[in-house]
Order: sequence, then structure tokens, then C-alpha cells
Amino acid sequence: MSPATYLRGKIVERRDLTPTLWAIRVLPEEKLAFVPGQYVALGVPQGGKIIERPYSFVNAPHQDELEFFLELVPGGRLTPLLYRLGVCEEVFLRRTAKGRFAFDETGRPAHHLMIATVTGVAPFLSMLRDMARKAAPPPASILLLQGASLSVELGYSGELATFAREHEWFHYVPSLSREWLSPNWDGERGRVDDIVRKYADALGFTAAHTTAYLCGNPQMIQNVRGILRRGGFAGESIREEMYWPGVPSTPASVSVPV
Repeated sequence: MSPATYLRGKIVERRDLTPTLWAIRVLPEEKLAFVPGQYVALGVPQGGKIIERPYSFVNAPHQDELEFFLELVPGGRLTPLLYRLGVCEEVFLRRTAKGRFAFDETGRPAHHLMIATVTGVAPFLSMLRDMARKAAPPPASILLLQGASLSVELGYSGELATFAREHEWFHYVPSLSREWLSPNWDGERGRVDDIVRKYADALGFTAAHTTAYLCGNPQMIQNVRGILRRGGFAGESIREEMYWPGVPSTPASVSVPV
């Protein structure tokens, strides 16, 4: 575990949402610099080597503790190891953050359309928390559509709903694809693929003035990419972060679970 390659980090908080979804906060031994939307390789030692995979940051760059939203992959090499770890236990992090899934600050788009499934909401939280710290509205309006099967899988929905109430330029719409399994749900129904045009059209998020960001399930990314391209979005106006392998894509950066 070369100190030149890895930082040691101590888990200082763990929050379980479901039997397969949880969030952790990690305090690294040194400050880790990154841009909101980037990821870092997070790993656990086994058999004399580090088993690792990239995870997007949930926290903003100014926060000392690093936050990650994790999903257990049955039979995976890494996530079962991470799942066993609790507060005060140790993980390893690559010293360099990577990825080009960043907020479009060119000033060209009037709107930003963010679409996520489950843990794919992580980089958007990092971006929004960074905006909140700067205490100045972005030069655009933002719509975040967050999809999941069950309401308990909508990690950070409370924080996002509060953010929407406090900032008129931010719109948040969570949606469930299996709403019948959440009997008290009174929000939007359907996959984010099904509602993207409804909300983009309602808010005037036209292809000529919008940058879209897709993060999460690769099938969602493929479907929404097709919807946006048919709606006139140019390829350079669609940014992607894919969280599972197996679907052809041309993302700005790719995170593959283990």
C-alpha cells in the first residue's frame, strides 16, 4: 500500500438506507483536492493488494470529510468488503481524483438538466453543495430528476427538497418506478426516462440552451441520451457518468462497480 499512491482514510460515519444502500463519510489523512463531479478510487486491502473502484464524491471540495453513496453488488469483489466496514475502520483512497463530469461553466447554457438513478445522484450533490457554499446563484436554472424503484432508495431527497425550497433557480423532481411498493408516495411516478420530456418542456429547457448530465444506470443513460438527441441535443451538450458496465456509451468519464 504505497504512501505515494494511496491515502489512508478512517470511516467516521455510516448511514444505512436499505439492506443494499448506504453512505459513509471518510476522513483522509491528507486533504484530497477535486472538482465537483469527479471521482476517486476507493479501496480495501485483501491478499496483499488493494481491491478498488472509482466512486463519485458526494461532498463539496471545501469539506474535509469525503462522502460516498454506495450500493452493494452481490458477488462483487469490492462492495461486500466495504459493506462490512463500520465507523473507525480504514479504507484506502488514490491520491488523485479523476473525471471530466463537471458542471458546464462556459456561460453558454441558460439551463442545466441533471438526471440520476439511485447512487448516480452523488456528483450532483457535490455540485450543489459547492454552489451553496459560494452563496451565489449560478448563471442558469437547474432541474434535477432523481429516479428509483422505492422511496427509501431516494438518498438525500430531504436535502434536495430543502435546497429546492431555498433556491428558486433549482427544481427537484423525485420519481418512483415501483410506486405501488411505497403506499404513502404522492410524488411523480415512472422512470426518469418517462418524465424527462414532460419536465424539460414545462420549464423551457430547450436543446439550444441546455446542458444535460446523465448519471447512474447505463440503460437509463442510453434511453435518455436517445430522447435528448431526438429532441435536438447535440452530443457535446450531453455529459455522462455510467455506474455499471455492459452498455455502449461515450461518457466523459466512466465508473464501473466492483
